[in-house]
Amino acid sequence: MKGIASLKYLNKYLYKYRVRLIAGILFVAVSNVFAIFPAQLIREAFNVVANSDEMNQFADQSELTKTAESVDVGLFTNWVDGMSLGNALLFFAGLVLLMALLQGVFTFFTRQTVIIMSRLIEYDLKNEIYDHYQELSMAFYKRNNTGDIMNRISEDVSRVRMYLGPGIMYTTNLVTRFVLVIVVMVSIDLELTLYSLAPLPILSILIYYVSNQINIKSETVQEQLSKLSTFSQESFSGIRIIKSFVKEKYMNDTLKKEAEDYKDKNLVLVKLEAFFFPIMMMLIGLSTILTIYIGGMKTIAGEITPGNIAEFIIYVNLLTWPVTALGWVTSLVQRAAASQTRINEFLHTEPEIKSPTDTPTKVEGAIEFKDVSFVYPESGTLALDHVSFKVKPGQTLAIVGRTGSGKSTIADLICRLFDATEGEVLIDEQKINSINLNSLRENIGYVPQEVFLFSDSIRNNISFGIKEKVVSLERIQEAAEDAAIHNNIIDFPGKYDTVLGERGITLSGGQKQRISIARAIIDRPQILIFDDCLSAVDTETEEKILNSLKRIMKDRTSIIISHRISSVKQADHIIVLEEGKVIEEGNHAQLLEKEGVYFETFQKQLLEDQRSLAS
Repeated sequence: MKGIASLKYLNKYLYKYRVRLIAGILFVAVSNVFAIFPAQLIREAFNVVANSDEMNQFADQSELTKTAESVDVGLFTNWVDGMSLGNALLFFAGLVLLMALLQGVFTFFTRQTVIIMSRLIEYDLKNEIYDHYQELSMAFYKRNNTGDIMNRISEDVSRVRMYLGPGIMYTTNLVTRFVLVIVVMVSIDLELTLYSLAPLPILSILIYYVSNQINIKSETVQEQLSKLSTFSQESFSGIRIIKSFVKEKYMNDTLKKEAEDYKDKNLVLVKLEAFFFPIMMMLIGLSTILTIYIGGMKTIAGEITPGNIAEFIIYVNLLTWPVTALGWVTSLVQRAAASQTRINEFLHTEPEIKSPTDTPTKVEGAIEFKDVSFVYPESGTLALDHVSFKVKPGQTLAIVGRTGSGKSTIADLICRLFDATEGEVLIDEQKINSINLNSLRENIGYVPQEVFLFSDSIRNNISFGIKEKVVSLERIQEAAEDAAIHNNIIDFPGKYDTVLGERGITLSGGQKQRISIARAIIDRPQILIFDDCLSAVDTETEEKILNSLKRIMKDRTSIIISHRISSVKQADHIIVLEEGKVIEEGNHAQLLEKEGVYFETFQKQLLEDQRSLAS
């Protein structure tokens, strides 16, 4: 029941589209009324045949004929009085065809309301999940893999839609048809009705047991599918590494193992369902046998007509699909419940980083770290250990240190991708967690260490950070020139309209970094953060970019993170990190005079540059 309870989350959408839902239920009811009428017409046709003079002239007045004459055969018999047997049968055939046509029309209306409603809810639910994904903090994406995140918004939502569409439609059809058919059957003969429906309690118990098993198996199948999706996504993203290390066979074998596991778990579920449906059909067939046997006995006894037997057989068959669908719908509901439980798990996840106010905040660019420490919650790694520094608006701060010293963590805290574990991060002398989050990030131009470009045109990648929908090409070109990438772009066949491959795979590392720089500086934010963004360019290009950035960085607070001294030597203030602690600070000249870690790093890099020039 816990899984089924998760479907209550969808009630808000059912209420939103209540007009379509109510109309669909009404259409189902009307279509079932027209589904029942043909059985009564066929009953009348049988009785007319049994009573006809054309039939009686070939047969003695047997008990069967007497029964037909002694029982009230209904309204339709009066309509065909005086007709020949052939014309009477044609009349009934025409009415049956008309009823079938009307049933088909209202079934069409049902699908136009209920199924379309399910598609609209699917659209809304996917948008809600996607919007919620955007709000969640970086910690969420570190805890969950991409394949699982994608699977919940695609495969899980699709299963929920099946419950909202076919699930609701066929359940409503089952209920309305059962009510209408059983009422009619009881009005004809209660005893025959009870015998006809005797197998149904057994079917109910079977459905209850199997449903629970289906729910359990569905959850394991979905979990394995998430693993399979994650592995596939990582394989395609890392195809260069796979090919470089000649690991195609290993990856194929691993994928085969995961796929085999998914297949085995799916087969367990399929075998369970395969056992379920034949048992249902057997029980429904037993209902037909009981109807014919008991009905025949009652006809001989003169209690019902031959037409009633035919009518009851049709009623039992009318219940065949709804009862058969009951198992399928039960499976749909159980699978949807399992999927909605997984969806709710993410939807109920609260973002660790929230905006404290909706009021926009003006950012001048002053940054201060007061005794800041930070521990990554997933790994427990101490990234920063009591770090303090201050940057005035318009100044440039450089952060130097070995890999893993905590440089990028400082950038993450300034962007408030994480909150400090201890100490305070201040922006314009205000605590960073008291500033409007959107205003803060809109005023930061961030070039991350790991460049990410979208599978879109170069034009759209550079203008990505601008709020305006239409951005002039001149503005894009200016940013590209400042990032020293314009000359490369105009050499491409499509120039600025050149579409990049996934993650910018068609570009070199240096080109990707420079496009990322252009994207960060195009909107002229108050705070610029360059996280080791010049590591993939040569010294000459680095110098060119830095000279272009001087003009842009003027009157803007800039944070330059690098392991190369050549990138930071012009900074107003430099701090040197080691194992999350500030071990040295000052400007370039002051740090050289100390002859500490900074000095040693500078000497080593200077020697390496001289060797490179010599070679």
